[in-house]
Amino acid sequence: MRGRVTDNGRVLEMTREEFEELVAEALDRIPPELMRLMDNVAVFVEDEPSADDPELLGLYEGTPLTDRGEWYAGVLPDRITVYRGPTLRMCGTRDDVVAETEVTVVHEIAHHFGIDDDRLHALGYG
Repeated sequence: MRGRVTDNGRVLEMTREEFEELVAEALDRIPPELMRLMDNVAVFVEDEPSADDPELLGLYEGTPLTDRGEWYAGVLPDRITVYRGPTLRMCGTRDDVVAETEVTVVHEIAHHFGIDDDRLHALGYG
């Protein structure tokens, strides 16, 4: 997921620990019935994405549940990464960071369930 480019004249400050807590809170707001369906996925917070895509807010890497078959066994967990730097640069307030973090977490979890970007944009999670 990529962020909007904004020019708020400053970068909001938030420690890595505070940001990790926001990601944890966003995960806690996912309905339990959906969390129970998630399989072999880990969530991480990183400060910055690769230089190839510096505006990336989150990234899902793995095999969506809809693409898994009998061959799927003994593989490393899928990976959801939420990026602190781009999120803080695009948000003007802590409330904006809370909202954007929640959207990013939902967006990346949706990829785990096999929902593509076009559908997520239509649902308002783009």
